[in-house]
Amino acid sequence: MKLPDWLHPIREAAQSITVHDLTRFQVPDGADASSSAVLMLFGEGEHGPDLLLTERSHTMRSHPGQVSFPGGRVDPGETLVEAALREAHEETGLDPAGVHVFAELPELWLPPSNFSVVPVLGWWHDPSPIWVKSPAEVHAIYRVPLHELADPEHRIVVTGPSGWRSPGFLIGDDHEVILWGFTGGVIARLFEFLGWIDDLPEAPEQEIPRYMLGGYRPDAEPVAPNTDFEERRR
Repeated sequence: MKLPDWLHPIREAAQSITVHDLTRFQVPDGADASSSAVLMLFGEGEHGPDLLLTERSHTMRSHPGQVSFPGGRVDPGETLVEAALREAHEETGLDPAGVHVFAELPELWLPPSNFSVVPVLGWWHDPSPIWVKSPAEVHAIYRVPLHELADPEHRIVVTGPSGWRSPGFLIGDDHEVILWGFTGGVIARLFEFLGWIDDLPEAPEQEIPRYMLGGYRPDAEPVAPNTDFEERRR
């Protein structure tokens, strides 16, 4: 499958990028982490090259309303690619036949939940209709243009009630939806590695909405897997 020229740097980067380029957390020996996979799906929409993202249901018990890649736990007998494509189909109705998987990023670790996550990179060569197929899991679906992700005007630093900081982006038609945490961290670190964006620790700060911190209490420090990409440079 021939990839468009703009995807060649991403495919090449996937061959050399390390877990330490993406996060501070590598799956330790003996962690017995649960295996999961997410689909980092690149396409070409009406506004040029883009990335498929979902906004989790606001009623979910964990990470309500957070923007994420489609994906989830690997079922017995599945490969990482099969799991990522199955989850994307279940969440968005995506037809896996229109996706060409061209690379994988290193396995990443989410310590609080003890999940290992592999981002599977795909080229959406034959786009199919997508919709919120699973309202219990998905609130909304976005095709975010890459040029908007690279625009400093849409970059923020997300802050939390216990003082943590995370690189973030503003997405959506009105750029009011916050992309942060694990997903925002993967995008930010990969794009930094590619030289497409710079780290912006002085970007405008925006406090994370409380509804995104499932189980948040004012007197307790929230513990959530999506804080694992806390700002490394302060």
